[in-house]
Amino acid sequence: MMNLSNRRVSFTALLLALLVLSPPAVAHPHVWVEAREEVMFDPGGKVTGIRSTWRFDEMYSAFAVQGLEKDGKVASPKDLAPLAETNISSLAEFDYFTFAKNGGVVMKFGKPIDYTLEEQADHRVVLRFTLPLATPTKIVRFLTFQIYDPTYFVDFELAAKDPVTLTGAPSGCSQSVLGPNPLLVQDGMKLAQTFDSGAQPGQDFAVKMASRAVIACP
Repeated sequence: MMNLSNRRVSFTALLLALLVLSPPAVAHPHVWVEAREEVMFDPGGKVTGIRSTWRFDEMYSAFAVQGLEKDGKVASPKDLAPLAETNISSLAEFDYFTFAKNGGVVMKFGKPIDYTLEEQADHRVVLRFTLPLATPTKIVRFLTFQIYDPTYFVDFELAAKDPVTLTGAPSGCSQSVLGPNPLLVQDGMKLAQTFDSGAQPGQDFAVKMASRAVIACP
């Protein structure tokens, strides 16, 4: 069994290899995440941030809890707290894979808060964190955001049920999720070529593969 300090180093190494994508690049996802996103409003009707709930695939989850499960019981959030901090710190450089615009203007986020990592009964690991806006703002026409890895190493998919929710939203606000646009013939050819060569398909490809959440308020 690894001690805590060794586990933190090992987890960081895996995080850098799987979530951050260090060279050499690969052309297809190696980590899969089911995402649910909660858009939060203050009493004045301004958006204050996005609360993310990311459920990781079985392989990633198994590594994250290695050595922490005791007597057949799942690892506790307390056991996983150091790993949650490592996770969040490592994702900072990559904007937490969260890209949003308000009325077409790029939104800037502050440092995440309220982050936790937990193992569920099915042994899948779930990361939760709140990404506050640098400045709370009212929606101008509509707000859009996508959750994706620009390198296409991590495959984010919005959950089939309740993928996006609104908390504290003014009356009349609504949300919808637009699936990725169908790939053009040249996109399919490009992806096939990257599979063969091991090169990155490019950020534009990752954007095309990501669903888009749209929040509209009167």
